[in-house]
Amino acid sequence: MAIVLNAEARTDKGKGASRRLRRANKLPAIVYGAGKDPENLTLLQKDVQHELQHEAFYTQILELNVGGKKQDVLLRDLQHHAYRLDILHIDFQRVEAKKEVHVNVPLHFLNEDVAPGVKQEGGAVSHLITEVEVVCLPKDIPEFIDVDLSEMHMGEIVHLSDLNMPAGVEVFALKQGEEHDTAVANIHARKGEAEPGAEEEVGGAEEGGETED
Repeated sequence: MAIVLNAEARTDKGKGASRRLRRANKLPAIVYGAGKDPENLTLLQKDVQHELQHEAFYTQILELNVGGKKQDVLLRDLQHHAYRLDILHIDFQRVEAKKEVHVNVPLHFLNEDVAPGVKQEGGAVSHLITEVEVVCLPKDIPEFIDVDLSEMHMGEIVHLSDLNMPAGVEVFALKQGEEHDTAVANIHARKGEAEPGAEEEVGGAEEGGETED
């Protein structure tokens, strides 16, 4: 079920008008895109704050209800107050059902504790990125992408090309070429510990040095 946000159209603009809205526990917003003129809006601060706790709010299609007229949108920008929880401004982009969109989708890392590199080999997992930009039709936007680490050993790396993407969803970076196949996660030796085999390699090098003398 889509998240629904109720909004009102507004005609007053400028910093002064925005300050008055915020004092009334409202926040200014704008919606644009789909070949239509941008529209200035007002939302209730409490409504937005309620939805911020849901991960889907940042990636999924939202239903924006402006005076009874509904439109599908994506969240594109949030401006936060410097030290309070308040949102100062919010941007939405209209979406078209048959036009692809670019969305940053969070990565969910699974089974780290049972990965051989952690459980048997004593390594630690590093998350090198926590979200990935995908390209797809609005109906295909995933809420998140799972990254299963259950088979990973020490020294192994998961790249973007290793991700199991849903049908109809592509990683934007990979469309730019193989050189953009970024590392997503790895398992490495914990700080202060050598990786398995490192001591043997060092010892072999030392022995080889002695025979040369």
